[in-house]
Amino acid sequence: MEKLAIYPGTFDPFTNGHLDIALRSVRLFDHLIIAITTNAKKKPLFSVPERRDLILQSLPDGSKNISVEGFDGLLVNYAEKKGSSIIIRGLRAVSDFEYELQMALINRKLKPNVDTIFKMSSEEYSFLTSTAVKEIAQLGGCVDGLVPPAVKSALLEKFNKYR
Repeated sequence: MEKLAIYPGTFDPFTNGHLDIALRSVRLFDHLIIAITTNAKKKPLFSVPERRDLILQSLPDGSKNISVEGFDGLLVNYAEKKGSSIIIRGLRAVSDFEYELQMALINRKLKPNVDTIFKMSSEEYSFLTSTAVKEIAQLGGCVDGLVPPAVKSALLEKFNKYR
């Protein structure tokens, strides 16, 4: 039986930190689904289809064991529907852990067969957030090294900051 993991997030935009977590996680599983969700608390810069396309463009050639999908509703219901009992969550700092632990415990209460695996970010991305990237891009700053090239181009286009 194929071991499938779900890596959920808003990915608005997809950063090199997200890519790092995805590529390091897929080595542990037969297949990884990068699952894009909406967050009612956030106003997205990119639509779900745009985010999906940007993520696909950011993956290395030959990443056949990674797929990208949008989803609505409870994450644990989505995981169950896809036949996965593993959720991957990236952690940058202790503050992330507090929130992610709470969510993992809630998810386990809802679906006891679904486990959350925490992946520490690589040191070079431990400061990186999508919110910071959007702000840097909006103010005309350089996002080289923070996001994949396709995402950089899309950010420049969104903010009309051609350099």
